[in-house]
Amino acid sequence: MNEGGMWLIQSTLVLGGARSGKSLFAEDLILRSGRRPVYLATGTAGDGEMSERIKTHRQRRGPEWTTLEEPLDLVGILRSETSPDSALLVDCLTFWLFNQMEKGADLDLEFEHLAQALSCLKGPVVLVTNEVGYSIVPENPLARRFRDNQGRLNRLIADACQRVVLVVAGQPLQIKPSPHMEIAP
Repeated sequence: MNEGGMWLIQSTLVLGGARSGKSLFAEDLILRSGRRPVYLATGTAGDGEMSERIKTHRQRRGPEWTTLEEPLDLVGILRSETSPDSALLVDCLTFWLFNQMEKGADLDLEFEHLAQALSCLKGPVVLVTNEVGYSIVPENPLARRFRDNQGRLNRLIADACQRVVLVVAGQPLQIKPSPHMEIAP
C-alpha cells in the first residue's frame, strides 16, 4: 500500500457483503488514481427502493464522474470504454448476473467472455460484487441457483483479476496477490 491507499492496477475485484463499504472503497480507489473516473451502472430502477439507491449513489459520486448505464453488455463496455487516461468502475457484477439470469443467458458463456475481456483491457478497471455465500442456504431453488451462480462468477473473475480485495465492515483486506505468502491449491 502507498500513502494514498491501494494503488490502481489493470484489474481489481472488490467484494463484500451488503452495505460493507465495497462501493465506497472502489470509488475511492478510482478517484485516487488521478485518472478520469467512469462509472458503469449495471442495476436498473425496477422499483422505488432501487430508484432511491441509484439516486443516492449518483449524488455521492458527484459531477466529476462520467456515468454509463448498461445492464447486460458489460463486455462491450469494457472493450469500448477502457482507456489509459480513465479508470472504469463496474458496480456491480451482482446486478449484471441477475440481469443475465432474467434474460435466460448462457451464463457459462457470459462468464467466460467477461473473464477473457479482463485480459485485454485498455485501461484500469475495478469491479464490485457481492459475497452472498456466507449466509444460510436459501429455501427456494431460484435463490439457491442465484447464490451458486454468484459464487461461480466471483471465483472466475477473482482468478482473472490481478488484485482481489474483500471489504468487511468498511475495512479492505487484500486477498490477491497475497500480502504474506502464496498458498498452493
